[in-house]
Amino acid sequence: MITRRERIIELLSTTDVPLDVHQIALALGIERSDAQSLYEDLEHIAKSLRGKGKVLLMIPPTCKSCGYVFRDLSKPKRPSKCPKCRSERITNPQFIIEK
Repeated sequence: MITRRERIIELLSTTDVPLDVHQIALALGIERSDAQSLYEDLEHIAKSLRGKGKVLLMIPPTCKSCGYVFRDLSKPKRPSKCPKCRSERITNPQFIIEK
């Protein structure tokens, strides 16, 4: 039986475009309410890939109002507010695995 994290790794390794957590959840048949737990899985996946010659890349979230890019995130997540303009219109981070 393949684990959920292994399914995520397989999906992100074979896709041509980066995916956000909602797209990952949809592709894997995970409930939308459980999609937030995918961030924990992605953090673990990033650590486990380090020794395998692959890397989990994240396109950082961006504020839709002012264009601020959240480059300094220590963990994969979707911020709630922009520190520059306080807007809550934030894009979701997107992920892809590359060799």
